[in-house]
This record gives sequence, C-alpha cells and structure tokens, in this order.
Amino acid sequence: MSDMTGRVAVIRVLLFLLFIPCLPAQLFAAAGPVLPGIDVLEQRGFDLLQGKRVGLITNHTGRSRDGRSTIDIINRAPGCRLTALFSPEHGIRGEADDKVASATDRASGLPVHSLYGATCRPTPDMLHGVDILVFDIQDIGTRFYTYIGTLSLAMRAARDAHIPFVVLDRPNPLGGERVEGAIPTTPLPERASGCGAITSIHPIPTRHGMTMGELARLFNAEFGIGCRLTVVPMQGWRRAMYFDATGLAWINPSPNMKNLSAAILYPGLGTLETADLSVGRGTERAFLAYGAPWVDGAAMARNLATRSIPGISFTPCSFVPTAAGHPYRGKRCSGVCVASLDRDRLDPILAGLHLAQAFYETHPRRFKVSDGFGTEVGDREAWRLLRQKGVSPLDVERRWDRELERFRMVRGRYLLY
Repeated sequence: MSDMTGRVAVIRVLLFLLFIPCLPAQLFAAAGPVLPGIDVLEQRGFDLLQGKRVGLITNHTGRSRDGRSTIDIINRAPGCRLTALFSPEHGIRGEADDKVASATDRASGLPVHSLYGATCRPTPDMLHGVDILVFDIQDIGTRFYTYIGTLSLAMRAARDAHIPFVVLDRPNPLGGERVEGAIPTTPLPERASGCGAITSIHPIPTRHGMTMGELARLFNAEFGIGCRLTVVPMQGWRRAMYFDATGLAWINPSPNMKNLSAAILYPGLGTLETADLSVGRGTERAFLAYGAPWVDGAAMARNLATRSIPGISFTPCSFVPTAAGHPYRGKRCSGVCVASLDRDRLDPILAGLHLAQAFYETHPRRFKVSDGFGTEVGDREAWRLLRQKGVSPLDVERRWDRELERFRMVRGRYLLY
C-alpha cells in the first residue's frame, strides 16, 4: 500500500467515526443478538437460585434464545429444585382463551397453579415449600394486557410470604422509547381474588415503553409493594428495538396476538374489544380487522379516509370470527381491515380513538361501548368527548400531556437500558 493510499484509508475511517453520531439509532438496533434474562441467569450458573426451592411463574413464552423452555432449563439447573409452576391468563401453554384451572404439567409432572381462575394471585397454600419466586413471561407493552397485573400481584404475594422475587427480563416488543396514552386516575376495585384490577393494575400510560423488569422496579418502589426484588437484565437490547430487531423468535403471547403488527396496534385499536364489535379473533387478521354483521364497511372506510390518520390506512373487508366466547362467532362480519401500517409514524392510541369515533359517526344508533372502554383507554371521559360534535381524537389525547410528562420523569429512575 502506498503512503497516499494509506492516508486516504485513515481519513475515511476518521470521517466514518465522526459520522456515526449523526446516524439514526434504528440503524444500530439489530447490531447484536439479544439474550433474555433466562440466558443470562444460565450464564451466571443460576447463582440466585442456589440452594432454593423455586416457584416459576411462566408460560409458553418463557424460552431461551435457542428455544429451550425456561421450565426445562430451571428444572435441570444444578443446585436448586423447581417445585411449582404458576400460569397467567391463557395457561401454561398459552392455548386457553377463558378462565384456567390449576392442573399438572404434562412434561415435568409439576403442579401448575392457575393465576387466572379462582384467584389471580399466589395464595399461601400455593407458596408452601417455595423459597423463591421467579417470573419469566413475554409481555406486549400495553397497560391492559393482563401479564402486568399478574406480575404486580405475584410481587405482593412474595412480599407477604417473605421470599425473594426474581424477574428474568425480556424485550418490550414495541420498543422502549415511546410513551403514549392516558394514565388512569380511578383505580379499579380489587376483589379478594385479586382479579378485579388485573387489566389496570397501576396508573401507568397505555403504552409505557418499559420492560417487565423495569416495570417491576417501578411498581416495587412507586406503588408500595416493597418485595425483595432482583431483576436479571437482558444482554444486547436497546430501547430503539422493536421485537423484529432482537433476533428472537416470535411466539404468540396469547392465542390471538399472532404477529408484531397486531401488538403494535393493540394499545389503541385493542380498546375496540369493549365495543359491540368483533376484532377478528380466531382469524389470521386478529386485531387487524374490525366489524360486525350490521357494519357498512364501505361507509366506514370513507369516514376513516377523510381523517388522514398518521401511519395507518384502512380498507373495507369482511371476515368470519371463530374464537369461542367472542362477539359474532361464526357470523360474517363486514367492516374495515388495516391496509397499511407505518409504525414509525403511527400513534396507535390516537388511531384507536379515531376508529371508535368513526364507528359512532357511521352507526350512531347501533355502535356502543361498555364501561371497559374507559378502563382500557385510561380516561373515563374519553367516550363522552368523542361523541361530542367538534371534539377530535387529538383534542382528547392532548388532555393527557401533562401527566405523561410527569410519568416520563418518574420512569427514568427505573430504566435498565
């Protein structure tokens, strides 16, 4: 290599290094493999579990990067003994779409205590013979997805039983940068079973932008749980990463959360489950299709087209929902389906408010929502405002700005990445 060639090469390297800070963070999001907390715990020789009888709160999403079940990994781990399993909504295999009974795990022979049946929190009897509780479940980054409630209730049970609580962290599929949606001001009543408040367990935004480990840290300190908490962080995860940048296999966290697009829409459009509509459960377009036998899909699509909702468009469609226990099962529904999605421009909460308002405007005598709409949106005045002439979804969303800014400041104390 000549001196001139060498100098040119050095200059190019220096220019590249100077240019790196100007590049968007998204370009580096997939720079390396993400190792979930279970992989990190295994690398550490299961140090936190040594000499302990372990209770594991998990389901089918609790897996290592190479696909091994967290149940199997801990069951075979040296120096500890797995004695009990605890399952959230949808059961240990993620197949149930109703209340779940306690049972015995077919593969391991261990008891599986349901936390979505007669009770939603571990009872003293369930914790008998358990020295430490470990939590490993993949969440989807939405306040009203019940796994967050299971986390909080289990932490309280661990506190009351005077045993440590460990969270094996996993990615937030929606990334960890954006914080959107209302923060509930009215707590749900909590029944003895703990199930009453499970869809709105703490006042956090609908899209909170935190991992389960980070939420556990926030819950423990800000909401007075005070359990002996340890979080095993991931390796390689960055806040700009959506799930498809992690290199991890997508496993449906619940029967109808079938892809990342559905998860991205869920914080906003998922609130339409509280209306007299089908959201396509049981079809391949669950949470991408919204309608009912009485809906005029073409009229709905025209209404939505006039709104120019950022990052999303809709087209008329028809579908037949098949999920048991959900509206219009087996009946042909007309409505609208998501035609295009730009996740960088989309505000899913704003899009959900637009969709609800468009259904009301198109079918004012037929379209209704239940009280659950206010619970899931997190603002019990939202539906009343959306029905008023001249009030836009953006007007509704702006009501939440001040509390969102306060939350961002609080959450900063608990971020791990």
